[in-house]
Amino acid sequence: MTHTTDVAIVGGGPGGLTLARLLTAGGHARVTVYERDGGRAARTQGGTLDLHADTGQRALRAAGLTQAFHRHARPEGEDMLLLDPTGTVLHRDDTPDDSPALRPEIDRADLRDLLLDSLPPGTVAWGRTLRTAAPAPAPDGEGTGWQLEFTDGTRAAHHLLIGADGANSRVRPLLTPAAPQHLGVNAIEGTVPDIDRTHPDLAAAVGRGSYWVVGDGRSLAAQRCSDGSVRVGLTFYGPTGRAADWLTTCGIPYDRPDEARAALLPLFADWTPDCRALIAAACTGPLTPRALTALPVGLRWPHRPGLTLLGDAAHLMPPVGHGANAAMRDALELATALAATPADPDAALRAYEEEMFTRTARVADESARILAMITSPAGAPGIAAFFRGEALPGAR
Repeated sequence: MTHTTDVAIVGGGPGGLTLARLLTAGGHARVTVYERDGGRAARTQGGTLDLHADTGQRALRAAGLTQAFHRHARPEGEDMLLLDPTGTVLHRDDTPDDSPALRPEIDRADLRDLLLDSLPPGTVAWGRTLRTAAPAPAPDGEGTGWQLEFTDGTRAAHHLLIGADGANSRVRPLLTPAAPQHLGVNAIEGTVPDIDRTHPDLAAAVGRGSYWVVGDGRSLAAQRCSDGSVRVGLTFYGPTGRAADWLTTCGIPYDRPDEARAALLPLFADWTPDCRALIAAACTGPLTPRALTALPVGLRWPHRPGLTLLGDAAHLMPPVGHGANAAMRDALELATALAATPADPDAALRAYEEEMFTRTARVADESARILAMITSPAGAPGIAAFFRGEALPGAR
């Protein structure tokens, strides 16, 4: 790739920003990340991620960001407590002080900030939502590139277009008609702020990492964040909670905390007092409803010159710990392919896609089987068996 190659990355999540860092650090491309958020503080980034040694951490190492990562990473965040609704502990992981940190936690906001801080000024164009993209003459007049039009009326031309814009990607339809499908699982998320001060008893129950309670058709997961808060997620997948429209028909007013709390607590009437207290404490502000969706496992598309996808835009999978890691590994593989064939970027995109299709099909299949295990009638005992090292159902 020559220094004149213009790369447009649509989407400023972990995958898109990792790719931008890798490309700009190499000094061989001009990169613009188009992000719909108005700025880095425009919205909360969610909870935490466990970055795996061979995927997310590997990409950060190649990007020269290992030290920055370790300043924010929390190996103790790997602690995990698995219980049933009666409060019986079925599995416990306590991270030793000398842990090798194979999957330490990092807050999504901290990861985003360290990636943003690593980019040259002006790399990210904030407040730019893609409306359309179409083939057009390349910016230097040599060959074909892509013309982008944004909802604010602005336009831009680039040699390469990389869609890193998540589950509802606006770039994906240029390559495939595939769209995310509902998985029969719905979630509601809230936050307990400053938990050590406001609810020390619940802070002690959650511990340093994750507190996970799995029952019949529903579960509760509470997770520590570095700002002192705890993210609480309630997941529904039983006979009444699996419908695609459940979040809109269940009658829970997500923007009215007191009423939401009154509607949610009866759904967990027979659960341990700690669970009910966590739900009540999380209903101090607006709740966020989320329908879990995924793209077909093994999705492929015919190659189109100068265009590809990474991360959730390419292979949205159930949220069981692999999505962000797969996206960052995508970024590493794509940057490596582009560096290997600087005179033929499109050959690099083809090579990247073939590698990515094969690699992420395995990860997506595993993620689907993990979700099936979590939502199966076996419930918490089956999950505990998995953590004890027993084979994942359907594993080959």
